[in-house]
Amino acid sequence: MTLDIKICGLKTHKAMNAALIGGASHVGFIFFPKSPRYVAPAEAAGLRSLARGKALAVAVTVDAGDAVLDDIVAAMRPDILQLHGKESPERVAAVKTRYHLPVMKALSVSEPADLARIDTYRGVADKFLLDAKPPAGSELPGGNGVSFDWKILETLDREVDYMLSGGLNAGNVAEALRIANPPGLDVSSGVESAPGIKDVALIEQFFMAVEAARARNAA
Repeated sequence: MTLDIKICGLKTHKAMNAALIGGASHVGFIFFPKSPRYVAPAEAAGLRSLARGKALAVAVTVDAGDAVLDDIVAAMRPDILQLHGKESPERVAAVKTRYHLPVMKALSVSEPADLARIDTYRGVADKFLLDAKPPAGSELPGGNGVSFDWKILETLDREVDYMLSGGLNAGNVAEALRIANPPGLDVSSGVESAPGIKDVALIEQFFMAVEAARARNAA
């Protein structure tokens, strides 16, 4: 089984190159102004050009209106739109219709009952991102460096195409793969030396940890 890996919150050429060399299938750009990983559409366009033919570019937004999405799509030409706010199934459908792009819907998870929300987006969202619920008081819907109990995902329908997110790093990704066996991984703060500052060495370590874990599981 192939494993999708998204390095999210990229802001520099150096980090982009590390993600691509490591074998990222997806690269993510954050368009949420409150995030330390925020990039302007024009900046993202320059970084996105490095990924053409190598990885899918994901534009991450939070409850963005059409005007904001228009600017992002026009500037960087993403392959996928990730909606990481409280967007309803109707909003997801409207975004798909307007831009003719696949949509990944992020859902916050902390208990088994939270997975029931997946059903309300089935047939609308093309992919899901299952992230930990943000800590109390956080203004960020993701990228908080916290995880949830991955055992919740053991009984998840294997037909659900999703990326596991939330608190992943080189030290715990093997356990995440062993417990949840997700079809995809999304990492952001786990490969940073400080909020919003990607660390090339940590990116390299993450990919090596994934490769080692997959080799052990195969054996």
